Amino acid sequence: MNLVEFASVTKRYQLGDVEVVALNGVDFQIQPGDFVAITGPSGSGKTTMLNLIGCLDAPSAGELRVMGKTIEALGEQALDQLRSRTFGMIFQNFNLIPVLTAEENVALPLHLHNLSRQDMRQRATEALRAVDLERFATFRPDQLSGGQRQRVAIARALVTRPQLILADEPTASLDTANALSLVELMKRLNSEQGVTFVFSTHDDRLLRHVSRIVELRDGKLTVTHEQTKRTEHGSPSSQTNRYEVM
Repeated sequence: MNLVEFASVTKRYQLGDVEVVALNGVDFQIQPGDFVAITGPSGSGKTTMLNLIGCLDAPSAGELRVMGKTIEALGEQALDQLRSRTFGMIFQNFNLIPVLTAEENVALPLHLHNLSRQDMRQRATEALRAVDLERFATFRPDQLSGGQRQRVAIARALVTRPQLILADEPTASLDTANALSLVELMKRLNSEQGVTFVFSTHDDRLLRHVSRIVELRDGKLTVTHEQTKRTEHGSPSSQTNRYEVM
């Protein structure tokens, strides 16, 4: 079963007297284990698409299904449950709370899950360990580098054990060394833990590592590009690139 499925999805916004069509009849699927980048120029609909995938917004037309459920048919309580248990979110500017430690920032989403304090702390420790930051659990954000803060943000996204992690320009605020380190971390979580990643990006450093590239232009999904698969030693396998016009 697809994690997410767009069926002829259109999203319109009203800006004063002007109607903006952010997405226009998009068909798209996300499968378990995907590692997908959504790219395209500014204003092409990338953020709108992420917001729809994460159930932060609803289509103006068409059908959006998440975990087999049509989101337009769900009440607000069911949507809250779906958002808190299905998705993890990573933001370009980290969105960490300055006065909280790394562990406390990571544990924040668990306050909605009716867990004991001990269970929340254990889950936060496990998430920090997964991103190689367990020894920085008591550090506040201003005591961490940019790359470390982004890793805390990934740990926070992981802590609820979501089906899918959504990331908005996750490498935009990082230098090349930290960006590449972050990409390798996400790839490891994808391959070893089966975490599905979908992110918007303009960053070529990230695009060359993903398994599928979705290009948006003027609200339309124009091309998907499936990267050549590689062996454990980094050499290309026999599978070739595939292009599909949607």
